[in-house]
Amino acid sequence: MDKIYVQNLEIFAYHGVFEEEKRLGQKFLISMELTLDLRHAALERDLKKSVHYGELCESVETLFKKTSYDLIETVAEKVAEFILLQYPQIQTVKVNVKKPWAPILKSLDFVAVEVTRSWHTAYIALGSNMGDKEANLKQALVYLEENLEITLKKCSSFLDTKPWGYENQEHFLNAVVEVRTLLTPKELMSELLRIEKLLKRERLIKWGPRTMDLDVLLYDDLVTQDEFVTLPHPRMTEREFVLEPLCEIAPMLVHPLLKQRMYVLLEILKLASK
Repeated sequence: MDKIYVQNLEIFAYHGVFEEEKRLGQKFLISMELTLDLRHAALERDLKKSVHYGELCESVETLFKKTSYDLIETVAEKVAEFILLQYPQIQTVKVNVKKPWAPILKSLDFVAVEVTRSWHTAYIALGSNMGDKEANLKQALVYLEENLEITLKKCSSFLDTKPWGYENQEHFLNAVVEVRTLLTPKELMSELLRIEKLLKRERLIKWGPRTMDLDVLLYDDLVTQDEFVTLPHPRMTEREFVLEPLCEIAPMLVHPLLKQRMYVLLEILKLASK
């Protein structure tokens, strides 16, 4: 992937823990490394397919001066988020904030923090078997799109399926969506739990009836053993109601542990269930 660099953009601002820093201000140096595809911009000579770094510097300076923060960690985070949201063609941004005049009474060139933030691809399963199931799914999608750090890329058809695990209940309506997100897996899972709560999800019976069930199936190629969000989802390959809609939008996607494409895993599951 290609890169654009902006090195040591000098900005006078008012960030710091001490009152003097907030009142008198000081110099900061901002460096940015942008990762994106520049081939089309280069071949077509089209600046719109790249990043106008003059405008970028002006925007970052405005943002940097707008609010006073105690920590340059916070400033770096805000700058990284702003760049990724403002320029969706950028996949990854690295932001380095230097503080040459840091008040620590020692001889040094500067103190600095550096953060790297990226867009990530995640697949989320949705299911509902209480109330107006279709309306529940559609409202969950609305809630997802309301989060600025989540972009809905693809959505499967809504699939009517038999219940799994606990069979004495209504049929489900299921779907899978592909999203682009700035959230970490834990943050994304927390957001899904928040949406479930908004849709009146109650956890009374394991795998029982629910107005809304939201699960992170895959997040990039990440493999985790975190109990809060285990990736890939440990039971996704056992569930036809997950693989069917997933294959509708991403049949060639490769399972990061099994190293099989999703359409192959669906075929294997169907054969095993005969």
